Amino acid sequence: MIDHVHDLDAVREATDRLLSAIGELDNAAVAEPSRLPGWSRGHLLAHLARNADALVNVLEGRPMYVSGEAREADIERDAPRPLDVQLADLRDSSARFLRTADVPADWSRTIEMRNGVTDSAARVPFRRLVEVELHHVDLGIGYELTDLSDEFVAREIDFLTERFTGNPGVPALRLEATGKKHGGKQWSTGRPEGEPVSVSGPPAALMGWLAGRCDGSDLETGGAPLPALPPL
Repeated sequence: MIDHVHDLDAVREATDRLLSAIGELDNAAVAEPSRLPGWSRGHLLAHLARNADALVNVLEGRPMYVSGEAREADIERDAPRPLDVQLADLRDSSARFLRTADVPADWSRTIEMRNGVTDSAARVPFRRLVEVELHHVDLGIGYELTDLSDEFVAREIDFLTERFTGNPGVPALRLEATGKKHGGKQWSTGRPEGEPVSVSGPPAALMGWLAGRCDGSDLETGGAPLPALPPL
């Protein structure tokens, strides 16, 4: 059962953490490259602000974005802004999202994301949490995959393995977490046919590989090549 209230509290905490970290930067740092190829930190901050507005649209029954082209254009337009403008925009847009999510609603209803993807409204807060937490890591300012909470990591692995299940571009996979917290927990994903490739490692490393945030060098495959995953 998805607890959207719990997830909204997590979004608030993650947003406050992100805003505090961004507040320590300067204009030069915002213009520097992020860990995402082709994007500066300013691109990431602009994306996070516009994503908050897009999720307000989703919760209020409007299209997430006017178009894919408009989404990209908005990010390019807003990326070069100075730190104070970026910070104010992200703070305001995040607050709008949280206010909208606080309005009493039917959280069991089906909503539509980009490209015709549908989901339960109750999962929207977790989707926002993923954006805030992973892009905080992508900024490359000292917040790492290993700083993410155990709960978040496990749930994001659940989410990503569900997303890759049945994908013809992903071979059959059997994932296993190692370590004290989630050691022994397993997930299956990818194509339903074929002998699964076994991939094991620390939960943060498994999640980072699934999310395209690391190369999987910390993972074990029993000597088999680590499969390449399609972009999310």
